[in-house]
Amino acid sequence: MKIAQEFTVARPMPAVWSFFQDIPNVARCLPGAEYLGPKEDGKHTGKVSSKIGPFQASFEGEADVVYDDVAKSVHVEGKGVDKKGASRGKMIMDCRLFAEGEKTKVVVDADVQLSGAIAQFGRTGIIAEVANVLVADFVRNAEAELAAGSAAAQDAAPAQGRDTAREAGAAPAASAPSAPAAAKPISGFGLILAVLKSWLASLFGRRAH
Repeated sequence: MKIAQEFTVARPMPAVWSFFQDIPNVARCLPGAEYLGPKEDGKHTGKVSSKIGPFQASFEGEADVVYDDVAKSVHVEGKGVDKKGASRGKMIMDCRLFAEGEKTKVVVDADVQLSGAIAQFGRTGIIAEVANVLVADFVRNAEAELAAGSAAAQDAAPAQGRDTAREAGAAPAASAPSAPAAAKPISGFGLILAVLKSWLASLFGRRAH
């Protein structure tokens, strides 16, 4: 099953590229994802949980992530198993970043292979619609994370006259704001509504042409 995504992050290319290389942060911004840590062979382990109506799955597996600093691209090969539902998944994904002024466009091409109970959702196209919903949530969370990081960096920079103010007995500056809390998985009911809205929008969009 092929999944193609394009989205824009309202931050400059250097900041977004640096963010994509911080795998724990990326996982924290993706609803349902949990980063479990690196392996000795350089691969990364994690868990992705999803709920579509009565169907629930929690895939735990590993991924090999390769960065190309010149092309500003990421190549990912991963696999996971849902031990309770006996479903399996494999994915090969290429992600490339393009600077667009002060924003960054991200183009994603993925090839996903599913087996077991979850495969029926791939055949009906629901997985692709779920991906659209999760990507929208990911962009919002990523922009919030990047904005918080930028604010913290600015607050950490030495302000002119700060030492003088301290010597004069001035109150210390307020501490930098904490990073946003880890993203929570979208609820099953909320996900169904969002998928339905996305599907209807695409349906009426096709009829309008």
